[in-house]
Amino acid sequence: MSLLSEPLIILNPLDDVGVARRKISKAEAAGRGGLVAKDLIGRGHKIALRAIRSGEEVKKFGQVIGVATCDIEAGQHIHLHNLQMVPSEHEYQMGTNQSDEQLLPEVDRRTFWGFDRGPGGVGTRNYIGIISSVNCSATVSRYIAEHFNRSGGMEGFDNVDGVVALTHGGGCAINTKSEGYRMLTRTIQGYARHPNFGGILMIGLGCETNQIAPILEHYKLAEGAMLRTLTIQQSGGTRKTIEAATNMIGDMLPVVNAVKRTKQPLSKLKVALECGGSDGYSGISANPALGVAADLIVRNGGTSVLAETPEIYGAEHLLTRRAVSAAVAEKLLSRIQWWRDYTARNGDELNNNPSYGNKQGGLTTILEKSLGAVAKGGTMPLKAVYEYAEIITESGFVFMDTPGYDPVAVTGQVAGGCNIICFTTGRGSVSGFKPSPCIKIATNTEMYDHMEEDMDINCGGIVTGDDTIEAAGLRIFEDIIAVASGKKTVSEVYDYGDNEFVPWQVGAIT
Repeated sequence: MSLLSEPLIILNPLDDVGVARRKISKAEAAGRGGLVAKDLIGRGHKIALRAIRSGEEVKKFGQVIGVATCDIEAGQHIHLHNLQMVPSEHEYQMGTNQSDEQLLPEVDRRTFWGFDRGPGGVGTRNYIGIISSVNCSATVSRYIAEHFNRSGGMEGFDNVDGVVALTHGGGCAINTKSEGYRMLTRTIQGYARHPNFGGILMIGLGCETNQIAPILEHYKLAEGAMLRTLTIQQSGGTRKTIEAATNMIGDMLPVVNAVKRTKQPLSKLKVALECGGSDGYSGISANPALGVAADLIVRNGGTSVLAETPEIYGAEHLLTRRAVSAAVAEKLLSRIQWWRDYTARNGDELNNNPSYGNKQGGLTTILEKSLGAVAKGGTMPLKAVYEYAEIITESGFVFMDTPGYDPVAVTGQVAGGCNIICFTTGRGSVSGFKPSPCIKIATNTEMYDHMEEDMDINCGGIVTGDDTIEAAGLRIFEDIIAVASGKKTVSEVYDYGDNEFVPWQVGAIT
């Protein structure tokens, strides 16, 4: 039976707020104990369960999400007008609340059908990639991809998912000894060796700072039949480069097309856990459901990758407790401190996140958003912490340091080797992310129904009481296996995902 008639969701007995399951009118009975709404409370927004004094801490999920900026009466709306951010300060516990991974016996573990690339891993897709080293080669790269994808160049190669042009806005006017340069080259090499690509062509202009040869040398990438390079200046201009590139990819296509899916263990899956366009239901429905699926991936030997460091700020203490060692916990805290310094020297603050849409959906502070965001990571021990776009080598639950901006965050995760993406959204994010398929998971039924053509899974039944976190998590897990084995996501049906390669740009552009 639906719980929609019950207007409030109360997440923890210690909470000072309830979350509106539906819109609550002013003067409407809002809950047990005679609570009456003194304001209009929007879907996913917070209502005070008791009187709260100015300066007093306010709790949701049993954790502090901010302090009251004025006296708040029971039944009043709690949001930007009366709740403000407080610094995230905790006595960190290192590895004190670890759960056992409880890996299933190998004979009981699930499998999927993927493309075996040998030492390079297993792909869930079979693309050919064109990587531009610099923005100056972006137009040529896109033109080549268009020839194959839109002009009949893929005819007869039904086992190839397409040709992807990975273009970006950087690659020059950058110091080769800088952090930004290391991030860019690390990202490019991660895509160049990604198992969802059967072949790669790297294209540069020729005079840019970000030269292709040093990337190949530093990251031990060997040029050959399935990894080719071109520069526009050396080739004699754009037309000649396009002609040469078309011939190179034409040579790759039969080889890539001949690769077939074979049964593979789930240990070959690396799943990116992402949220975007979050709302007040994200931490209640889709995120914890994805956490259940992430735990199942780990128990079957696979890897789940949480990211977005600014969106765990305020909840990092929940992750340090799960760290397998003090060193892993300390590395996570060092990345938090890096972000504090980074935002301060740029005249910003971590509470700039949540976004406008997050706030419209009921989220007030980054502390509140983070407590819901970490739910995507499930309950497994935290095995490792990676810097942006580092190749992920550890199986199990891991964390990657990325911004909260979705395309930049997912670019880092894919560069690290994630071959499938699970993306929860409450407001309706619609990004693709070639070459890795992206499963869109809706937090609420209203948005799912409104944007059904762009959503893969609906977790809104958790909000209404028609579904459970565990059942929704199992559905997500089964869909991960199906998509990894070739089922198309809605983004793939519409061929979206060509513009989401966005490497993180850090540092001066000179």
